[in-house]
Amino acid sequence: MADRIKVYPPKPAKVYFFGTCLVDLLYPEAGLAGIQLLEREGIDVLFPQGQTCCGQPAYTSGYHDEARAVAAAQLDLFPGDWPIVVPSGSCGGMMRTHYPALFRDTPQQDRATEIAGRVWELTDFLLNVCHIRLQDLGEPTTVAMHTSCSARREMGVAGVGPTLLGQLSNVTLKEQVRAEECCGFGGTFAVRHPEISGAMVSEKVDALVDTGAHHFVTTDCGCLMNIAGHAEKSARPLSGQHILSFLWERTSSGKGGNVK
Repeated sequence: MADRIKVYPPKPAKVYFFGTCLVDLLYPEAGLAGIQLLEREGIDVLFPQGQTCCGQPAYTSGYHDEARAVAAAQLDLFPGDWPIVVPSGSCGGMMRTHYPALFRDTPQQDRATEIAGRVWELTDFLLNVCHIRLQDLGEPTTVAMHTSCSARREMGVAGVGPTLLGQLSNVTLKEQVRAEECCGFGGTFAVRHPEISGAMVSEKVDALVDTGAHHFVTTDCGCLMNIAGHAEKSARPLSGQHILSFLWERTSSGKGGNVK
């Protein structure tokens, strides 16, 4: 469940960046875009080199001991008292919402709870902590948007993406009729229940195509991979992009960022 009342911190001088597995392996441009957006806001971005997986795949499959072992390796990566930003509502939800329960009654309980309290989904952080203001440098275009289940229900950021896109003067956002429905990915859900997952993503692609937009953005790489992959396989006129990449491309003058 998402925080009932969010207390946003003041804009910090530094943040830790937790990159996620899918960003690292499949969509590094989304991670780099997130870093560049933060740096443009005057924030120093720290990227712990030892980071791996948040532990969610094992956790949602019922392997809590294995998830705890993976997650425990992340707890010492963030020693400073800086916010931890995550370009994924799914991984952010695991860390912020489930770490306290995962480590309850263990020696790492206090540390896990402290870490969880510093975790923020990155678009939420940009909008409500950095108070980012975007200047659209792109040509007029129309997009649709999908917000992941975890981003919507665990991190409470369903309205953040549309608000950010609304700052882009040349972007028209078309709302899909299945905005609150899952795309069918769900991590290992797509592997364990491929027929159900396939039906769900097919309906999601239909809903996005029916908006008339040929491009969609999303806050999570798992959803991006699932939806865009199905659209390509079924020859539907729909391409996808992480919202961070989209925001950076629309507002960038070509300057890059640095990872520490």
